[in-house]
Amino acid sequence: MVTNSSSEKVKIKLKNFKLLEIYSGKKKSMKEFFSDKATVIMFICNHCPYVKHINNELVRLTKEYLLKGVSFLAINSNNVEKYPEDSPKNMKKTYDKLGYVFPYFFDETQEVAKYYKAECTPEFFIFSGKGDLYYHGQLDDSRPGNRIPVTGKDISNILKRILNGDSFKEKPIVKVSSGCNIKWK
Repeated sequence: MVTNSSSEKVKIKLKNFKLLEIYSGKKKSMKEFFSDKATVIMFICNHCPYVKHINNELVRLTKEYLLKGVSFLAINSNNVEKYPEDSPKNMKKTYDKLGYVFPYFFDETQEVAKYYKAECTPEFFIFSGKGDLYYHGQLDDSRPGNRIPVTGKDISNILKRILNGDSFKEKPIVKVSSGCNIKWK
């Protein structure tokens, strides 16, 4: 069943949480990875075909914008009792296999997904260096089977605007994402 992210303008600020970061195997503060230029929070997981569909572009886009001072943080908030493919052990395997260049956090209590009001995977939140939400939604218009190329254009366009000093009079910009629902406990 396809789930959409909220179309409402969410009023949140970038917030720190301490979560298991699977590459190191240690609990870390997310703020260690925040950028003073822009921070992208991504809700993803291992099993979702919508995430699998964009993974290669996600890695490419991340590599491009890391060089420009933008940070990316991925969070998996799924209930691993019902979806063991999304366990920290399997998250590490996915991280290594796909060559993720961003921290991949496990939100065991689901408090982070609740704070950000995340509904699906993949779902993106882009914050300015000051922590203001400028964008919420999709990577781009591509979905499995719709034959639209995966380009990351929506994320890229917002990041370009932030890096060019755009003040975003209307914020956040919302473009509804579609994917697998967060697997709540």
